[in-house]
Amino acid sequence: MVLLDPLTEEISRHIWQTKYCYRTPTGGGDTTIEDTWRRIAKALAAVEPKNQEDWANRFYGVLEGFKFLPAGRIQAGAGTPHQVTLFNCFVMGVVEDSIESIFENLKEGAITLQQGGGVGYDFSTLRPRGTRAREAGTIASGPVSFMHVWDAMCATMLSTGARRGAMMATLRCDHPDIEEFITAKQAPGRLRHFNLSVQITDAFMAAVRHGAEWPLVFPAEALEGQGPVVARRWTGTDAAAPCRIVRSVPARVLWDRIMRATYDYAEPGVLFVDQINRMNNLGYREHITATNPCGEEPLPPYGACDLGSVNLVVFVRDPFTEHARLDLEGIRSTVEVATRLLDNVIEASRFPLPAQQQQARGARRIGLGVTGLADALVMLGLRYDDGAALELVADAMRTICLAAYRTSIALARDKGSFPFLDRRRYPEGRFIASLPEDIRNGIARDGIRNSHLTAIAPAGTISLLANNVSSGLEPAFAWSYERRVLNQDATMCTFGLTDYAWRLWRELHGPSAPLPPAFLHTHEIPPPAHLAMQAALQPYVDSSISKTINVSEEYLFAAFKDIYRLAHEEGLKGCTTFRPNPITGEVLKGTADSKDAPHCCVLEREAD
Repeated sequence: MVLLDPLTEEISRHIWQTKYCYRTPTGGGDTTIEDTWRRIAKALAAVEPKNQEDWANRFYGVLEGFKFLPAGRIQAGAGTPHQVTLFNCFVMGVVEDSIESIFENLKEGAITLQQGGGVGYDFSTLRPRGTRAREAGTIASGPVSFMHVWDAMCATMLSTGARRGAMMATLRCDHPDIEEFITAKQAPGRLRHFNLSVQITDAFMAAVRHGAEWPLVFPAEALEGQGPVVARRWTGTDAAAPCRIVRSVPARVLWDRIMRATYDYAEPGVLFVDQINRMNNLGYREHITATNPCGEEPLPPYGACDLGSVNLVVFVRDPFTEHARLDLEGIRSTVEVATRLLDNVIEASRFPLPAQQQQARGARRIGLGVTGLADALVMLGLRYDDGAALELVADAMRTICLAAYRTSIALARDKGSFPFLDRRRYPEGRFIASLPEDIRNGIARDGIRNSHLTAIAPAGTISLLANNVSSGLEPAFAWSYERRVLNQDATMCTFGLTDYAWRLWRELHGPSAPLPPAFLHTHEIPPPAHLAMQAALQPYVDSSISKTINVSEEYLFAAFKDIYRLAHEEGLKGCTTFRPNPITGEVLKGTADSKDAPHCCVLEREAD
């Protein structure tokens, strides 16, 4: 019997060969994608205390045919001798306002990037530009100036190879340098290795609504001089502390500046940090102010991403027929195995820093999500912007969430709960309280293996590997288009791509058959529908969601601002938009009527 090659697309083979295929110096290693799946499965089963062969077979079963797609670092590193981490991204430690801490954190970032992890930072701890330190008397150059140091380090560390460095920088909306931060990337070539996000609080949104003045502040103990103070819980502190009001601005003016920057330049994004911390399962022991580079994992200092995506297109039965349906039972059984697979990554992985290992093994965070969502909807005959589509994807994400939590409870019975579990306080978390009674009772009785279990990543690279299914929960960019990608020698090459669902339709109905109404690409979907999709899934995601809302060049600024207002009102944890602009440049280019692609979550910007 002749076996069909799972890699049907040229881009998929290129991605596999340049990123995920392990070869030894003598020519051994992976010769097929099946070899890669076996390598991953065997390596992650090796940490099992018993029945390793059985678990290797079960892990292979969910990897085979791209049913489950572990994040790129897992696929590239598991079962190899390379001194790399299997975690895609980290949030780094608190950057204290001293030259020693700044450069110690820079070193830790370099070590983490070298081993393959992207990094996120909150730079709010650095004194605002022009202020004088109380003790040393030195004049601060401000957080943005030090971000340039990080950017240069990242460019140097990753000047060769087929991966680019991915970093996230956040800054509080009440930091005195917030206006410099929101315009920091508007000049060509500046901070190109950073994604930027502003930490937006509920208090700031209330000040915007009421037209109030907004104080820009910094911890008083760090600044020379006198002046009015307010109480704020600052980054790296456990309680509210006196903060000096450096100056005040009208909240609506500052909000408009943030909105205008992202409208014109596609950055910064927005993190609704109060919602992030309200819904954090470990809110009793951590305060989060930063995320990984694409935003789907809000993390504490030294927290890490251990991610994987269920490929929904594999679970569509009888596509493009009146009997088309989504196999929720197949998804559930896949998640039961994938949860254990990701949990084993925590033991199998190396860590760039001891603090990262301590945090990962203490919380045992994992993030199960989805990819191929938009293509699955097309194959089911559902429009992305239709209410029936929202109901279906909510059912799918609910299935993933509940299966993951039930599996994690079973794993706790078998292997023990995560060490940071507080059996009294953990069940009081808002997300845990929203789960079905059997899960809450199970946690009370047996504990739980993982503090967090769901996150939706951009999944751009692994979706290309899986023969170009639509990535994450994003609509297809176009049905046929060109994509520029990096070679291993850091040169660029261009591939012509076609969408998975579009190819399947053509195979079934011929090249001239008209496309059904369900075929909607991203520019045909109004921004509120993008937001509605994110909102439909968030109740079943205990971490967060990477989502880029595309808007046209002609989209009115007033309507654009409403996207962010609605995102806050819907209880989302963040919001990122993309409107074509002259700074970002094209990564994707449609073969006709081309538009720029979303910038922060594409192949060249995500950490695989």
